[in-house]
Amino acid sequence: MSDAAAGSSGGSSAGYSSGSTRDVARGDGEGEAPHRAVEILGRVGLAGYGLVHLLIGVIAVQIAVRGGGQADQQGALSTLAAEPFGFVLIVVIVIGLVAFGIWQGVAAATGFRWASGWARTQRRIGSGATAVGVLFVALIGVQLLVTGSSGSSSSGSQQTTAGLLALPGGQLIVGVVALVVLVIAGATAWTGIRGSFAEDLAWSRLPQGLRRPVYWLGIAGHVLRAVAFAVMAVLFGLAALRSDPGQAGGLDAALKALVAQPFGVVLLLVVALGFVAYGLYCAAEAWARRI
Repeated sequence: MSDAAAGSSGGSSAGYSSGSTRDVARGDGEGEAPHRAVEILGRVGLAGYGLVHLLIGVIAVQIAVRGGGQADQQGALSTLAAEPFGFVLIVVIVIGLVAFGIWQGVAAATGFRWASGWARTQRRIGSGATAVGVLFVALIGVQLLVTGSSGSSSSGSQQTTAGLLALPGGQLIVGVVALVVLVIAGATAWTGIRGSFAEDLAWSRLPQGLRRPVYWLGIAGHVLRAVAFAVMAVLFGLAALRSDPGQAGGLDAALKALVAQPFGVVLLLVVALGFVAYGLYCAAEAWARRI
C-alpha cells in the first residue's frame, strides 16, 4: 500500500521537450532538497528504488512463467541480499532511500513555492506519498539488515488487517483502507495517463534520443503499477466485507491474484513489464530529477 506515489503536461511530448516553456520558466527546475548531500544521496536512493521495482517485475515474470517467488519489496531486497556484496548494496540503498524520503518530506512540507493554489497542493501531496513509499522500503531494508529476514507484504497486511478488524468498527476501518488504496491506484494511473510525472524531470539532462523512451516508460510504469494497487484495494475490500483478514494481501498477493484470473498469465506478464518499465524510469529520474 505504501508503494504508491502520485505527480501537467497533458500527456503530450511537449512535457519532455528540452526547450519547453516550463523548463525555461523554472530555470530547468527549482531545488527542494534541504542540502546538496541529501540530494546526492537521494539520487542514489531513487536509483535503488528503481532497482527494487525492476526486481519485482523480474520476479513477477518468473511467477507467471514458472510459479513460485515473492513479487514484492521484501522479495526484491531478499534477492539482492543473496548476491555478492548484497549487504553493502542494501546499506547504500537504505541510506539513499532515507535521504530521498527526507528530500520529499521537505518538499511536502514547504516545497513547490514556484506553484500556487491547488497545483502546489497536488505536488505537495504527491511528495508526501512518495516519502511514505520510499521510507517504507527503507524500513524493510533495515529489517532485513538487522534480522536477516524481510518478511512478506501479504503476511504483514493480514496481521495489520486482523488488528484493525479487532477494533470497534473494524470492518469500516478496513473498508476505508481499501478505499484509500483504490484512490492511490487511481491517482497513480491518472499521473501516467496525463504524463504529469514529466514535470519532475529536467529533460535537458537526458540525451535527446532517450527522452521519448523515458517518457513512455514513465507512462507504462505508472499505469500498469496502478493495476496491482487496484487489486490490492479489492483484497482489502473483501477482507472488510467478510471480516476475514486472510482475504487481505500486499503486492505479492495482488500479483498472484492476477495470475489466477482468466488469461491471468498474460495479464501478470503485462503488469510485470510495467514494474520493469517503472524501474527503468526511476533510473533515468535519478539522474534527471529537477535540481
